[in-house]
Amino acid sequence: MISRFKIYFFPSVEVMVEFTKPLEAIRIFQKMKEYECERTQKSYITVFAILVGENQLKLALRFYRYMREKGIPPSVTSLNVLIKALCKNSGTMDAALKIFHEMPNRGCIPDSYTYGTLISGLCRFGKTNEAKELFLEMSDKGCSPTVVTYSSLIHGLCQSNNLDEAMGLLDDMKRKGIEPNVFTFSSLMDGLCKGGHSSQAMELLEIMVSKRHKPNTITYSTLIHGLCKEGKLRESLEILDRMKLQGLKPDAGLYWKIINGFCEVRKFQKAANFIDEMVLDGITPNRVTWSLHVRIHNTVVQGLLSESEPNRAFQLYLSMRSRGLSVEAKTFDLLINCFCKKGDLHKAARIVEEMVLDGCIPDEGTWTAIVSGFWDRRKVRETADSIQIELMDEVVEVLLYRVVTQPWKLRIPDQCLIEAGHDTLIKQYFPLSVMLNRQGQPQRAINSNQGLAEGVTQRKWAIELGNQECNRE
Repeated sequence: MISRFKIYFFPSVEVMVEFTKPLEAIRIFQKMKEYECERTQKSYITVFAILVGENQLKLALRFYRYMREKGIPPSVTSLNVLIKALCKNSGTMDAALKIFHEMPNRGCIPDSYTYGTLISGLCRFGKTNEAKELFLEMSDKGCSPTVVTYSSLIHGLCQSNNLDEAMGLLDDMKRKGIEPNVFTFSSLMDGLCKGGHSSQAMELLEIMVSKRHKPNTITYSTLIHGLCKEGKLRESLEILDRMKLQGLKPDAGLYWKIINGFCEVRKFQKAANFIDEMVLDGITPNRVTWSLHVRIHNTVVQGLLSESEPNRAFQLYLSMRSRGLSVEAKTFDLLINCFCKKGDLHKAARIVEEMVLDGCIPDEGTWTAIVSGFWDRRKVRETADSIQIELMDEVVEVLLYRVVTQPWKLRIPDQCLIEAGHDTLIKQYFPLSVMLNRQGQPQRAINSNQGLAEGVTQRKWAIELGNQECNRE
């Protein structure tokens, strides 16, 4: 006959814990006697296990002490539940070991599950040596390690770069007839790839498949990362295709590994194609990979420009803006300089405008490129009208004191400079006047500022002229 606890109280306790009301769950449990429902050792352990499973560790420990006060004898099962809970946190790992060492005194002999849980916890927090000691003790006590125990220790050894020992454990598993699982193989592949042995990792993949184990996303991601790290991009693409054929969808992080691999060998065109493929597949980054997402895009645009692929770079730049990705100042500068050299001033002016709208102030090199490009074609007025930038006084000040470190070789008709002195263009052309002054053409610089209103800008101009006179002296 099914107990009343299981029919009535167990669902209530589960619901209360699930809705973060663990105290209510315990109160319900304590009322069992009122309904002539006996609280057995199994019912105590069940409630305790629910609290642990819902990560209510503090309350679980209190309930465990309550069990002892009520004379409920500890069992291997209940202690295993407690040890598992304590192994979830590095700060309570020592408490788990303490309970483990006290188990024989309480009449509870640790079993394979106890050892496996502790070994897994120790490896998780980098205590591989202690895990190995427990593994040896486990065999001496007659407890047979399970595939989970082996896999946990193998993973820990791989993480601590003890690859030879990890491979030795794999051989030990084979001798004892214990079949490795996906986690075992994935851990070993990760260790091999980190050690620069991606070829061996590929061989292990084939062994894994031959044993009818299906590689998962972690397995493929580990392999692709290792292959890209060693510059084996062709093999990494083969693994990616294999992954897709299996019906697994690569995430943004996996794509970035391959794209970054192409960038490292300066194959920026292929990197850009992969970005397009990723966008078409609807793969978007999460919060963790977003910064990498932005950085890689900027790297590829800059790389395309360095490889004389301005049109492809501009396409990717437009894609970045349409998806709200931040463009680095260096990327802006390289794009502007590239299109000015090509004579594509329309694109250059557009990028300058978008740069300022994004809050990036063009530096002296960028100003030189865009304005010189227009001036060389006698389009001074178009420069101001196209860029449409209203630089603040603070920006003018920055340009005034930082603008040139090398001479500016500019030739501008006097009439254009006079026309550029209108109030609406003051803040755009004032830095250019400073440049002329530093080039040794103070009269043209003064002419360019006819009509300037009294104020901060005029005072800055006086300071600049004074500095120029001092330098001449």
